[in-house]
Amino acid sequence: MLKFQPVSLGDKDLFNKFLRQRRYEGSESTFINLYMWQECYNVQWTLIDNFLCVKGRLKDMNFVLPPYGATDEGIEVAVDQLIEYFQDNNLPFMMRAVSQKMKDSLEVVCPGKFTFTEEPDVFDYVYLAEDLISLAGRKYHRKRNHIKRFEKEYPGYRYVPLTEDLIEPCIINLKDWCIKKGCEEDESLVCERDAVIKAFEAFRKLDYIGGVILINNNVEAFTFGEALNKDTVLIHAEKANSDINGIYQVINKEFLRNNWSQMKYVNREEDMGIEGLRKSKLSYYPLKMIVKYKAELK
Repeated sequence: MLKFQPVSLGDKDLFNKFLRQRRYEGSESTFINLYMWQECYNVQWTLIDNFLCVKGRLKDMNFVLPPYGATDEGIEVAVDQLIEYFQDNNLPFMMRAVSQKMKDSLEVVCPGKFTFTEEPDVFDYVYLAEDLISLAGRKYHRKRNHIKRFEKEYPGYRYVPLTEDLIEPCIINLKDWCIKKGCEEDESLVCERDAVIKAFEAFRKLDYIGGVILINNNVEAFTFGEALNKDTVLIHAEKANSDINGIYQVINKEFLRNNWSQMKYVNREEDMGIEGLRKSKLSYYPLKMIVKYKAELK
């Protein structure tokens, strides 16, 4: 039987070897995401031949991600072993975050084996970086107004890079955000808070870049992200003091302008089915969505 093990910092180089062999567009396909969300999703991994295989659990739903390899050659062997693992443990097989390309490949190498269902709650929102930096045109009029109001009310604000000495103030800001959002009544918010803290605690060992908004030398907003592929930046987290009008628009724009202007695309991850988050992400007019399917045995 396959043996899975939890994701640890020592796995970073191995994961990056597999995750950088091909162009992946889904936000789950980075070591940082898999590491920071490890406790929330019980993320574990194993190797099957030339494939990195990752499984997780959300409440009572067990699933695997599509196997990561340099090519799809031999992927059917890895998939069969994963199916066998689920059957041996009396679990229904489910593969999540299946891209359109992977769906097409599985339909060729495993014809008639799966039923594929779209999962809109985990579609990634992808934008043109230039749109989010310039905020040009009528459709971004409200965003520009929020920024102007912020700049008028807080003329001494500073945008600075995230550094180790700012980690603890960022965690304090994050905990305040969580309290205001009602963390004690929402397990998913607690999970998100703890995932971000896990990434912060490994700041020196993880390859991400962050930015911070300081007002009167206090951290009022932060964000961090990494290169998902050669032309796309992936935003892992973006939190701010919601009592300050316009601060989210400012941290979004400043982070991209200062750190990622060379990128063509921005992946701001999924909305998790949260209506307010969906409305916010749509308000920036995504260029496209990264469609993802779940695959279940027929």
